[in-house]
Amino acid sequence: MKSLLAQSCFAERRARLMAQMTPKSIAIIPSAQLQPRNRDVDYAFRQDSDFYYLSGFDEPNAVLVLVPGRAAGEYVVFCQDRDLEMEIWHGYRAGPEGLKQDYGADQAHPIDLIDDEMPKLLDGCERIYYAIGGDEQLDTQVRGWLNAIRAQARQGAVPPTEMVMLDHLLHEMRLFKSDEEAELMRQAGEISAQAHVRAMQVCKPGMTEYQLEAEITHHFAMNRCRQAAYPSIVGGGDNACVLHYTENSEELQDGDLVLIDAGCELDYYAGDITRTFPVNGRFSDEQKALYELVLKAQEACIELVRPGTPWADVHDRSVEIITEGLVELGLLQGDLEDLIERGAYREFYMHRIGHWLGMDVHDVGDYKVGGDWRPLEPGMVMTVEPGIYVSPFNEKVDARWRGIGIRIEDDVLVTEQGNEILSAVVPKQVDEIEALMRAAQNG
Repeated sequence: MKSLLAQSCFAERRARLMAQMTPKSIAIIPSAQLQPRNRDVDYAFRQDSDFYYLSGFDEPNAVLVLVPGRAAGEYVVFCQDRDLEMEIWHGYRAGPEGLKQDYGADQAHPIDLIDDEMPKLLDGCERIYYAIGGDEQLDTQVRGWLNAIRAQARQGAVPPTEMVMLDHLLHEMRLFKSDEEAELMRQAGEISAQAHVRAMQVCKPGMTEYQLEAEITHHFAMNRCRQAAYPSIVGGGDNACVLHYTENSEELQDGDLVLIDAGCELDYYAGDITRTFPVNGRFSDEQKALYELVLKAQEACIELVRPGTPWADVHDRSVEIITEGLVELGLLQGDLEDLIERGAYREFYMHRIGHWLGMDVHDVGDYKVGGDWRPLEPGMVMTVEPGIYVSPFNEKVDARWRGIGIRIEDDVLVTEQGNEILSAVVPKQVDEIEALMRAAQNG
């Protein structure tokens, strides 16, 4: 499927990356490979995010090469050659000519020729930008290419003398979303949010978690998103207290909450939303008390998402509000500052406030710069997802609180003026959720 982004976007990214590379250097970026699922069946292919970010090309078994200043062409790709017999079975390939015609490659070669051509491209380069350790087979090939150049030293070949991890340059670029990327993420957020609305509308006691998941997946697929950005979490009752619960196999019970953490992937950009709501459409007193505490923390943290706020300040604010609220509700006892200092809240809130979001659901980019938490800047996208999880096995609290798990998560774009919530379509106020579910039940 062709990208929703124009090829000029990918060309501009390649140009920006090459502008940061040193003279007489080369960058090597491999594609993802097909991964076996079971006998004669592969998992659905998903391109490597770095490779796709620079190319928009979504076939496996390819290598992208950038050589700034190369007269014969700076952008070189090795890819699967056309093979009409294989294409009958597995689908059409672009081939080298398609890479040049449709994806802007200056030169393209069949992947079978890479061992012959790469030593020529490397000869005379002083530095290689390459994420060593990510692809063991390609690591071996790179060493082989270097050895081939060294073997020709007496004939005048000059091998590279330095290898630098490409990750920092490329991932710093990916951290800041362009207007075109922000629009894709806005659409991904809206599609994901609409799926959560659908889940609230159809949910009722007696459904299974996987049936609720199916409603979400169906909405994704009907809106051009065949793949979720990550395995959906649909946890009813005690299962909501398992942070990465993905079995989604239990029946939803009257009187329980259900926590859904799900987001679509639109043209390689992720949505990531969590909502928690009552299976029967009505919050109990205990559920409402904990829910409104989590919501209070989330709204305060979103308010902090603006240029200049250090990353850690957002998390620290969530800890303050949740700890204070747990004391007021009687789930924690003691001095507020002492409880925070010794991390007593971690029994109920054991994860960070959020993460970068983009092409990967836990997206790339440093959280610290020079040893300090980095300040937020326009173009960054992060999740804000505080939670409270009262283990069903926690005998230190009254039984009425046990087994309640709540997380509320939104996708937030940092803007020049403050922030934009990309997932705002799905309600999160108690009265809004109950009204939506009541209308669906009565309709």
